[in-house]
This record gives sequence, structure tokens and C-alpha cells, in this order.
Amino acid sequence: MALDNSTPASPDAEKAEITGYDDSPIKYLTWRTFVLGIIASMGGFIFGYNTGQISGFETMSDFKRRFAEYDEATGEYAFSDVRSGLIVALICIGTMIGALAAAPIADKMGRKFSIAFWSVINVVGIVIQIATTDAWYQVAIGRLVAGLGVGALSSLVPMYQSESSPRQVRGAMVSAFQLFIAFGIFVSYLINYGTKGIDSAASWRIVMGVGFIWPFVLGVGILTLPESPRYAYRCGRVEEARSVLAALYGVSENHRVIAEELQDMEEKLQIERKAGKAGLLEIFTGPRMLYRTILGMTIQALQQLSGANFIFYYGNSIFQSTGISDSYVTQIILGGVNFGITFLGLYIVEHYGRRASLIGGALWMFVCFLVFASVGHFALDRDDPSNTPGAGDVLIVFTCLFICGFATTWGPIAWAITSEMYPARYRATCNGLATASNWLWNFLISFFTPFILSAIDYRFGYVFCACCFAAALIVYFFVCETKGRTLEEIDTMYIMHVKPWKSQEWVMPARAEADFGADKEHAEAAETEKTVQATL
Repeated sequence: MALDNSTPASPDAEKAEITGYDDSPIKYLTWRTFVLGIIASMGGFIFGYNTGQISGFETMSDFKRRFAEYDEATGEYAFSDVRSGLIVALICIGTMIGALAAAPIADKMGRKFSIAFWSVINVVGIVIQIATTDAWYQVAIGRLVAGLGVGALSSLVPMYQSESSPRQVRGAMVSAFQLFIAFGIFVSYLINYGTKGIDSAASWRIVMGVGFIWPFVLGVGILTLPESPRYAYRCGRVEEARSVLAALYGVSENHRVIAEELQDMEEKLQIERKAGKAGLLEIFTGPRMLYRTILGMTIQALQQLSGANFIFYYGNSIFQSTGISDSYVTQIILGGVNFGITFLGLYIVEHYGRRASLIGGALWMFVCFLVFASVGHFALDRDDPSNTPGAGDVLIVFTCLFICGFATTWGPIAWAITSEMYPARYRATCNGLATASNWLWNFLISFFTPFILSAIDYRFGYVFCACCFAAALIVYFFVCETKGRTLEEIDTMYIMHVKPWKSQEWVMPARAEADFGADKEHAEAAETEKTVQATL
């Protein structure tokens, strides 16, 4: 009998033939996934640009003449604490409302159409602001309306990215949202610097006007992208979900990873259907949902309580100790460091995991604030910082080191964690609550920082120091490792009460059994083949 001299099939090929699935290698990143990440992350850019521009406005001469109050004693225009607080802080109120309102609309309209809708709302807010001539309250109301869009986008964009991204790049994809926040802040600083010398309304209207570009790019761009495959599947559009997943993974629709993800979606969907229609209280009473709802809100609160906003707020005073008195230059330096180092965070989140990165980052920031607060209170001449340049240099170094730690860990990864931990049934609502928690603490820190600093100066840093240490403990004891897992696997991990410190080694039972069965079938087939060959 003639012998078969053809090259033996590889184990993967034999396994694919036996199971009927394509087991070809998966690309780490496809161009479709990259484009989706860039366009969707413009939501983060809008976030950063809207929050970063206002600090420059309040020092522009024309803006002060139109909207500030005239002080006859000094002969200058200045903002009262109340008026300044309303103009600056009302955007935070809007963002909290927008984050909470986004959930029901996203569940009805879908993820991508909701993102387009809230982009339009943001444009309306810009129109209200730019149309005013001398009514300060119109600027405040415009920022409130713009904040509705910013808050909704800060909830929807990470959720859309998380639901759409292949598991191997999901952390980096969602973390890109924070990268674009930093980018938006940095760009707003640069444009403020470029227009500060204009002695007319153009100084601030140009900055506002440029703000039209970003929601236009997002609103139009998102319409060219596919709907979230998980949202499509839950709406009964199974083939659409399969096609989108295959395109984003860069594999055939018959690939094993696509079949596994669709199977996981179906299993979760059937469980949800048996449970009936979800009520609002189920975000607290559903399977392990009280734990996850509180944890998500805590993680987002701790991102603010890390002290990042305090650093940016107090940055001008810190840099004055080295002779840099131009607040615009200070902002550009801090914004540039924040933006540039966030790129490293995209690498860290996927190569070192969520838990290790967050714990390491929290301890890094703990040390930075410990030095910062101690040197600022005990060594710096706060009446005339130029008398203690050495202490000033230490503060600058540890300010930049802190930003490095925040921008590579808690800045981007907090968004990834909270977008991953909830099941599809409650994802929109819980993500909205977590985002609202972020904006609430953003508002509280921004509003109360001046009063606290006047009372306890740099010792305020010890508060953030303690929060950073607490953050490390909370992550260690309560946050599961989600790197490389599907959203459905993450849901199962929390429901099964997997110990967070053992979560990295956890294997999903159904998947383990399936792999064991496939391997056993493959081994039996190989043994049969050997028997046939021996007989021949």
C-alpha cells in the first residue's frame, strides 16, 4: 500500500478539523479596533478640553471685564468666590446629571447613537456660552448644559469601548479614554496660551469655538462605527454581533474565540431572561451587585481622592518657588507631563494587569504625597517660597513623579475596571453611578480645596496620602484581576465569590471543562490514528 508522504497536520489544525472551529492565531490589534478606539476616545478629549479651558479664561483681561466684578479699591476686575465657583463648578453638576441620565437612553437607543446624541448636547452648551456678551450666568448655564454631554460621554464611551474591544486589548482601549482626557486638557492649555495676549472677546471665544470641532468629530465618527456587539446581541441581532466581533478580532466568523464569546453572551442572556425585567433596585439586590455597585463608585471616588486635582490646582504656587510665575506656562508643563506619561499606562494595563498596576500606583502616589506634604509644611517658606529654592525643587520633582504614577495607573485603569465589572443587564446604570461618583468628588475637591488650604496649607496632602494607602488595600482585598478575560467571565468571577488575590489564576469552570473535553477528544482521535497506521 502506498505511503502518504504529505506533511502531517499541526495539532491546532487537527483540533479545528475535529471541533469544526477555526483556531488560527489572533492578531493583538487590528486596524478596525484601532480606529474604533481613536474615534470613541474623542469623548475623553471633550472631557479634558471642557474642564481645562476655564482656568485660562479667568485670567484673560477681556473675560474679566465682561464677567467679573469691578473692585473700586484696586481699580481692577476680579471674580468673587461665589461667581468664580459657579462658573467653574456648574459643569461638575451637569456632568453628574448627564452620567446618570445616560443609562436609560443608552439602553433604548443603543450605545453609538446615544454617544452621537450627547455630542449634540455638548455643542448646545458651547453655543450658549459663546453667544453671551456680558452675562456671566449665561456662561455658567452654558457650562452646565455642556456638562450634561461631558458626563454622559464619560459614562458611555468607556462602556462602548469595553463592550466592543477584543479581550486582549480591552484594558488599553478603555485606558485610551484617560489618554485623550489628558490630551484635551493639554491642548486647551496650549490654545489658551496662544490667545491670552488678545485684548478682545476673541481671546476666549476662539478657545470656545475650537471646542465645536471635538464633538463634531465624535458625533459623526461614531455613526461610521458598528454598534456594540453585546448590545446588538441582547437586541436579538445575533449575526450582526458575530460579524462585528469577527471584524474587530480580525478572524473568521467561525473562529473559536467568536463562538466562545457568543456562547457566553447567550448563557448570560438566558439567565437574565429567566430573572425577568430588571428593576432599578436590582443594581443593589442582583447577584453580587451591591458589592460591585459600591466597589465601582469607590474606585472612581478614589481616582479623585488620589489628589490629582489638588496637584493641578496647587501647581501654580509650587512652581512659583522656582521663579516660574506665568500660570499658563505652569499649566502647560503639568499638562504635558500628564499627557506624555499616560502613553506608558496603555502598556502597563495589559502587561502587568489591573490589580498590580493599581496597587503599585497607589503606593507610589502615597510616597509622593508623604514627601510633598512634609516638605511643603516643614521646609518651604510659604510666605516667600523663593527663599527656599531647595524645598521648591523637591516639591516640583515629587509633583512630576506623582503625575507619572497617576497617569500610568489610576488615571486610565480606574475607567477600565469600572467598565468591566458589571453584567450587561445593569452595566449602563452602574457605570453611570460610578461616573457620577467621580464627578461628585471632582466637584467637592475643586470647591473645598481653597478653604482647606487656607486652614492647613500643605498638610492637606496627608489626607490624600491616607487615601492612596487605603486605595491600595481596597484593590488588594476587593478588586478581581480582569486582564485577558471576557466581560461574561468577569461577571461569573464576581458571582462565584472568587478571592481577588487568587483571581489571576482562576479558570472559568465551563471553559475549563470544554477545553478538557476538546483535548480529550483530540487525544482519542490521535490514538485512533496511530492504531490505524500500525494496522496498515
